[in-house]
Order: sequence, then structure tokens, then C-alpha cells
Amino acid sequence: MAVLIDADNTQLQKLADILTEVSAYGRIIVKKAYGNFKKPALAKWENVIKELAIKAEQQFDYVSGKNTTDIAMVIDAMDLLHIGLYDAFVLVSSDSDFTPLAVRLKESGIFVIGVGEKKTPTAFCNACDQFIYLEYLGEEGKVEKKKKKNPPKREKEIRYDEPEDPQMEELHSLLHIAYEKYQDEDDFVKVSSAGNYIKRVRPEFNPYQYGYSKLSDILMDYPERYELKKEGKGSSVLSYKCLDRS
Repeated sequence: MAVLIDADNTQLQKLADILTEVSAYGRIIVKKAYGNFKKPALAKWENVIKELAIKAEQQFDYVSGKNTTDIAMVIDAMDLLHIGLYDAFVLVSSDSDFTPLAVRLKESGIFVIGVGEKKTPTAFCNACDQFIYLEYLGEEGKVEKKKKKNPPKREKEIRYDEPEDPQMEELHSLLHIAYEKYQDEDDFVKVSSAGNYIKRVRPEFNPYQYGYSKLSDILMDYPERYELKKEGKGSSVLSYKCLDRS
């Protein structure tokens, strides 16, 4: 993988967490950070990028207010693409200007991972194969996860005329579409298959957004909507069936 970091739009304190997270997807060959590191706002970057063995790509501001850093990062990305050595690119930025780059990389068969804050525009998130929110990384993210990990149990008797949270309703809709597309001869769908489908449709999807640690936990908390089963005794493979809502 090649990891390209927009220093102007990334949290310095999250750099180590970012590398730890994306390392789960493969071997990182290139690590570069782009910015004018002579500016006071980026003065603290030097020691951190040295410690993490990230190559600093110094970009002077030729004209105030112009996106010299973005252009340099895009040029490098295209050069690396044409070398043909990389299976995935990690674009670390919350800037929507990198949307065309993500689209171009995907068109070349590259797996694109975006990393940025929740304020990142939807267009950039959807241009990536997967998008990771910085807020869910590191110790602060772990605290947030622990707070959300065990939400209050829902009552089994649900009035369907009561409005559901729009975000959760969208998730239920995607789970239903996955069920229609991938169900086996027993009318069940593997939870992992549904999760992969949802990631393709909503690259920024993360169960923690809904207050759960896993997609299966969400399914378990809606027994009126889903029937769950394990593939076999002692198996960790979980499947689900959508139930009719009457």
C-alpha cells in the first residue's frame, strides 16, 4: 500500500493510530506527508513524522491561499499508480478536493481507503472503497466505543407506526437489499456478505455510528426484523433472515 497524507487536513496526534489501523489491510510500502512544514501550524510535525518513518514532502506556498500541497500529492499519486507496484492507496485527508483522485485510482483497479474526520464531504467518502473516520481511532475513539458498546436493549414488542431513526432505517433497508441479493437456498444470508455489500454502498459505514461494536450486534437487537443462525455447532459464521413486518 501507499499512504499519502495531507498534513493541512489531518490531525497530527492521530498519525500513529492511522498507520496502525490501515496496516491491517496490507503492507505499507510508501508513507508520505505533504505540506509546508515551515509554517507555524505544522511546526510540530517534524519529530512525529521522523519517529513514524514518514517521508516529508515539503511544499512551499508559492502564492498565498493556493492548494500547492494538494497538487503535489495528486502528482505523486499518479506517478505511483503508473509504477504498478501498489494494490491499495490510503488517502489521508478531510478535503473533498481529493474526490477526483480517488475516482481515478478506483478506475485503475486500485483499492482506495480514505481517512478523515466526520466533517469530510460525502462525495469523497463515497469515492473510496472504504472510509475510516479519525474519531473512531486511538484512545479517544476507544472511550467512545465503550460508551456506545452496550446500548439499552429494545423491547421485543415494537409498534411499527413509531418512527425509526432515519440513519438506522437506511441501514435496515441496506440489510434487506443484501438479503434479497445474497440469500442461499435456505433463505439466509451471511452477515459478513451483508457487511461487505454495505461497505460498498456506504464506504464510511461503521457499527459504532449506531452504538454497536459489530453488525451482528445490531441484527441481534432487532429480533422482530431478523432471525439469526450459526452455520454449525461451534461455528462463528452467523447468517440472518429478514422477517416480514406486519
